[in-house]
Amino acid sequence: MAEDSDAEKTEPASAKRLEDARKEGDVPRSRELSTFVVLMTAGAGLWLTGAGLVRQLNASMVSGLSLNREQVFDTNVLIMRVASDVGQVMLACLPLALAIMFVAVASPLLIGGLLFTPSGFMPKFSKLNPATGLVNMFSTNALVELGKAIAKTLVIGFVAYLVIKSQKDEVMTLALEPLGSGVAHTISLVGKAFLYIVGGLGIVAAIDAPYQMWHYANKLKMTRQEMIQESKESDGNPQIKAKIRQLQRQMAQRRMMADVPTADVIVTNPTHYAVALKYTDGAGGAPRVVAKGADEVAAKIRELARENNVPLLEAPPLARALHKHTEIGDEIPEALYAAVAEVLAYVFQLRAYKQGGAAHPERPTRLAVPDELDPLNPAAQKNPPDTNNGAAP
Repeated sequence: MAEDSDAEKTEPASAKRLEDARKEGDVPRSRELSTFVVLMTAGAGLWLTGAGLVRQLNASMVSGLSLNREQVFDTNVLIMRVASDVGQVMLACLPLALAIMFVAVASPLLIGGLLFTPSGFMPKFSKLNPATGLVNMFSTNALVELGKAIAKTLVIGFVAYLVIKSQKDEVMTLALEPLGSGVAHTISLVGKAFLYIVGGLGIVAAIDAPYQMWHYANKLKMTRQEMIQESKESDGNPQIKAKIRQLQRQMAQRRMMADVPTADVIVTNPTHYAVALKYTDGAGGAPRVVAKGADEVAAKIRELARENNVPLLEAPPLARALHKHTEIGDEIPEALYAAVAEVLAYVFQLRAYKQGGAAHPERPTRLAVPDELDPLNPAAQKNPPDTNNGAAP
């Protein structure tokens, strides 16, 4: 069952898959929407420019049928006259033609946006395969296109029937009207029929456009295995990345352990935490954390400290506060200056005692650790501490 579910395309297409599809020239398009927009533009253009266009065509027709003696007997003059009339007609039709051309190019961009890919110009010999053609003929997409064609035919036929039925009496009386008014009336009837039919196509386009977007998204869906494989290819194998992080942690831990013998003191919990502190006299900074750890790492730090004669001091609240609020290489928080200063003072006095020049110091037992810095103290949860490091006093 798990294998079957993994084989199903249930995951939406990733950004990379969508980008790859665009590079291959595969974007959602709706031919019905483009057709509707172009026809509406043509209808609106004829409505706006129709009067001027008719006048220009009428003038050109009158001019073309009016010939003087020179034009009849001089071929060159006749050709120039015809060329001038044709130029006037083309100039009159130019605004409408440019508008239709622009919309014909721009309308496909309503869905899918602008796209130019060189791969679209490359020949695909797989399209010449008869077997592929037969499969495509009986595919789901072919059935959908057949359904759209039937729907368009039915819609346009039904709209045309309603238009003809509603205007039947007016059409029958056109032959009885004078030429001028009859032509105007005919143009009006044709314009209404055109708008009604294009409106019917608008219904088809309103259904086809969302369907094409849904079909495109459904076509590019991915299986879970494809998502995992793509993640591996783009971000790297998670297992390899985890191994790298593990190696990085081990290297950082080895570097940290190498600094333990140089520490001045190890503050312990005594068993759960261990924090190694080092103070460089004259460096102009506060004591720094050179190593820290919990449980097994803490045990290793304590072991190295004993091997290298680094003093260990049991101070559970201070150890917890340092482990919680510092990172390796950080200066201690300003709120812990007093407690750490007392610890270092004890360590330096202990060194003097071992060298035989002083009395044995008393081990500090009540260090001034603010309640809000101790993770086990309820005050630390109610009032989050400000652990910004300050300059050493």
